[in-house]
Amino acid sequence: MKNIFILFLAGITLLASCKKEKEKDNKVSIGSVDNLYSDILGEERKILVYIPPSAETSLYSPQRYPVVYLLDGDSHFHAVTGMLQQLSRSAFCPEMIVVAIPNTDRSRDLTPSHSLIMPNGEEQEFLKTSGGGEHFTSFIEKELTPYIEANYPTAPYRMLIGHSFGGLFAINTLVNHPGLFNAYVAIDPSMWWDNRRLLNKIDSSVRNMNLTHKSLFISVANTMPMNMDTLNVAKDTTTATSHIRSILTLARITQRYPANGLTFGWKYYNDDNHGSVPLISEYDALRFIFGFYRMRDNEPTTETLINHFKKVSDQIGFTMLPPEPMVNGMGYDNLQQNKFEEAYSLFAMNIENYPNSANVFDSMGDYYVAVDNKPKAMESFTKALSLKETKETRDKLDKIKADEK
Repeated sequence: MKNIFILFLAGITLLASCKKEKEKDNKVSIGSVDNLYSDILGEERKILVYIPPSAETSLYSPQRYPVVYLLDGDSHFHAVTGMLQQLSRSAFCPEMIVVAIPNTDRSRDLTPSHSLIMPNGEEQEFLKTSGGGEHFTSFIEKELTPYIEANYPTAPYRMLIGHSFGGLFAINTLVNHPGLFNAYVAIDPSMWWDNRRLLNKIDSSVRNMNLTHKSLFISVANTMPMNMDTLNVAKDTTTATSHIRSILTLARITQRYPANGLTFGWKYYNDDNHGSVPLISEYDALRFIFGFYRMRDNEPTTETLINHFKKVSDQIGFTMLPPEPMVNGMGYDNLQQNKFEEAYSLFAMNIENYPNSANVFDSMGDYYVAVDNKPKAMESFTKALSLKETKETRDKLDKIKADEK
């Protein structure tokens, strides 16, 4: 089925999905609410789940997607899903499922040890349940992740994103459970926690770890007094700067050991505070972690596409084929320019990669129509209809049969 150029393809799919939803209940939905009971935590947990638009359309064969696990989920769900839609549309990162985890007891779940002390040295009553981070990790590892992988079209790549206490949780998970996720994003993490207990452990832990194919992005907000910068704050000893000093220390420690294989990046945001930094951090983190995904060639061939996704697969840790809609759009673009050999090569690649998709055979049928090979066109359209009956393909086949009479 003929599609317009790739950059518009995903947008049309998304609009079609939104239109369906609007017709249904006059609302636009970006995800769904799911629930599971946790024996580990002893409570019902709500999760918000976003599935990429391509999973909702019947045009293409079923796909599987990497998964983002998002802490403080109800606060960041809209931002992260929107960024993934835009960046994946522009081929800067793959489409991904988002599993957002709203809080029930944030202090309990996101802190790795018990403490009542804030950075200013004062005790706070809301921290009395703190220190349940390991139980929450067990919930994610033993209950949530298996549930998501059993019920949603997941691929074997997982990312964890956390802000503040959630960033602290992300770093604790990387240090103590590095195999649980492939990529970690710690946004302005609370590394001051419990008198820097986790931070003091990191230097001895990280140097000897094998973190090949693991990624970490840390963001640092400007939480300093106005008369300070990142150079002189390191010499400060007041409680007013303990938050940012602890994160800068984390960045310096992590940079010391490139031999452990970790892909590491961090960024200081001078114009953002603790509350505003998540939005820009999440965008930069996705761009950094998936820096290998983007194709630099603006006019890729079948060969360069194959080679690129071999490298992507090596980086991401599982076989990732060139996305069917992307290749399909490129095929039609070449067909419109009368580049028949390259168009055929792209459509043939899609058939090889997605042999159960009706759409790839329909597209090959369009190719054969364009080169005036009606017997092959009929063969392709017939194969497409054997996989999925659609009016558009049936009309194409009937037209060729009528012309033959």
